[in-house]
Amino acid sequence: MSEYKGIKGFSIQSLSADPADPNIGQVWYNSTSGSWKVTSATTAGSWTSGNNMNTARDNLAGAGLQTAALAIAGYTGSNTGATEEYNGTSWTNSNSMNTTRRGLAGAGTQTAGLAFGGYDGGVPGASTATEEYDGNSWATSPGSLTTGRYGLGGCGIQTAALAFGGDPGNLTATEEYNGATWATSNGLNTGRRVQGTGTQTAGLAIGGETAPANTGATEEYNGTSWTNSNPLNTARKNLAGAGIQTAALAFGGNVPPVTGATEEYDGISWTTSPVSLNTARETPGGAGTQPAALAFGGATTVVVAATEEWTGAGAIQTKTITVS
Repeated sequence: MSEYKGIKGFSIQSLSADPADPNIGQVWYNSTSGSWKVTSATTAGSWTSGNNMNTARDNLAGAGLQTAALAIAGYTGSNTGATEEYNGTSWTNSNSMNTTRRGLAGAGTQTAGLAFGGYDGGVPGASTATEEYDGNSWATSPGSLTTGRYGLGGCGIQTAALAFGGDPGNLTATEEYNGATWATSNGLNTGRRVQGTGTQTAGLAIGGETAPANTGATEEYNGTSWTNSNPLNTARKNLAGAGIQTAALAFGGNVPPVTGATEEYDGISWTTSPVSLNTARETPGGAGTQPAALAFGGATTVVVAATEEWTGAGAIQTKTITVS
């Protein structure tokens, strides 16, 4: 009988704990659990439930990564400025925004976040307010959006962000933020409430609502203008997104009905994942990358606090080898 050492040229390691960063195909014996382990790559993406947010809400904004995310403001039955930080396991309350609102957009990271626009409940209600987050508290920026709006798309970082689309009136307006002021740029080809992801010079506008119709329209921004790309397979409004222009993820929304449908974008076209969110919802927050995204909050028939983590295909997973 062939031995592992003869095939691979080295013996299987005996370790007291699983390695922190194993390679695909690595085999070892865990002496603590008394089990054999091997790593492989996932062949399909999956959503896994995480710990709930402290404040259930929808129409919130998100920013950051799956292991360092930011949940910003939203709607609990009334507007809120509640801010929470996610560390990959649980949510912690932080200081609230200065202006409570819903339907706003977010950008940046957990320690350098940006929030802009939204519906503040006033008349006409479409906010131009911009706030910056330093990992502890929010400061109102002297630079306000040129066009007040809600249901807008946003992406980028705190010092180089992009705002586009939104309501009222199926807006096409696009603006760039330099860390102090907003400047108008070329508008979207399809004015709408929209979801955004990417960077200021490589933004992505995903789906949305052209009122009264839903759309799957997808547009790419190159730092100057928008170009139409292939649409989502499932046209929907009130969805969330994550990732970059060449590797994005779209999830949730309202077709109708409310959906958990998940799609992956490769810079050209969208592919529907066989796996949907465990909790179908609309207007959730989104953060992260295509292989490691985060969905949180949103609404079913009520606002929810549910959090889910996406692991894309190709991720390393550890399996226990069963021998008999």
